[in-house]
Amino acid sequence: MDNLTLARKEGWRHYVHAPARERPDALTLKQIRALPDKARADYDKQRRVWHANLGPLKTPQLAALHDDLWDIVDSNLQDGDKAKGAIAIDAFPGLGKTTAVLAFAKQFHLREITEEGEHTPDGHERWPVCRVGLTGNTGMKDFNRAMLEFFAHPGSSRGTATQFAHRALDCMLSCHVRLLVIDDLHFLRWRAKSGVEISNHFKYIANEFPVTLLFIGVGLADRGLFSEGISYTDAVLAQTGRRTTPLDMLPFTVDTEAGRRQWRQMLLALEQRLVLANTIPGMLADELSDYLFARSTGHIGSLMTLINRGCQRAVRTGTERLDEDLLDRVKNDAASEKARQELEAAFAARRITTRPRRKAG
Repeated sequence: MDNLTLARKEGWRHYVHAPARERPDALTLKQIRALPDKARADYDKQRRVWHANLGPLKTPQLAALHDDLWDIVDSNLQDGDKAKGAIAIDAFPGLGKTTAVLAFAKQFHLREITEEGEHTPDGHERWPVCRVGLTGNTGMKDFNRAMLEFFAHPGSSRGTATQFAHRALDCMLSCHVRLLVIDDLHFLRWRAKSGVEISNHFKYIANEFPVTLLFIGVGLADRGLFSEGISYTDAVLAQTGRRTTPLDMLPFTVDTEAGRRQWRQMLLALEQRLVLANTIPGMLADELSDYLFARSTGHIGSLMTLINRGCQRAVRTGTERLDEDLLDRVKNDAASEKARQELEAAFAARRITTRPRRKAG
């Protein structure tokens, strides 16, 4: 799936229907060294791909978000004359928003296909989900064209914004789309003219398209998506906010016993997925718990990046395990590295800890 794009329906189909990835066999260091060169290269490649795709983990944050999404999407079964409530996932980067939403959308897609069949009563392909990604200069015409390009519509190259919208509506009606995922909504400048146009367009989609709008972004509340004001611009954006339910995803915290247990359980689940010859029980959850929290600041995205890169180095160098010495040589995202020193000092002074009073699991 390395050539996958979710901006096209073929890529989305591949993502949804791809079989579960097979975990490489766990070999001892002696067995690895005994492999012929070609077999060793193949085995290391399998592990490279495996470690680069460890998620998603069913963290408490992901489970809670999915529960809320099912509540809202399943309640949006109103008749076509009623606008459906929208959803906005508004959270900091590195918390797994897009990963969690894609996992939900995949489940929703498969459920709809199972219940309704792969084709509509009129013989069209059924596409329960359409995903659109925004860019920093997305306008109404670009947004409508992106919806058309998802369906590989031949009319996506020429036309006006209104014509693109009508063609997109025809596609979604024909294919029985029920969930429209719009990623990177924060790229829009909401207070600019294009932002108001897009907000009005979202209202049009909510009124005319039989879909639930699911926005993903960063700082959407600060950009005015949910605010109310007295100007025309504010009033338009506030109407979008009235119809939109904000949801978030929070980082792991270790200031409570429950939070520390959640962190430990997640590390235990993660270390079970690693395919390294020198792993031992508790390698992450016991030996590296405080260290990994300091390096990731409790953000699942930063943690998964660090573990993935650490595993690549462990395989490449023959270390075949993760420890502080190896991970200290692995670079992580700028935000995590900036907060690292302060957290490491707090752990060293025993002001905070990730360890539960009684180990769980």
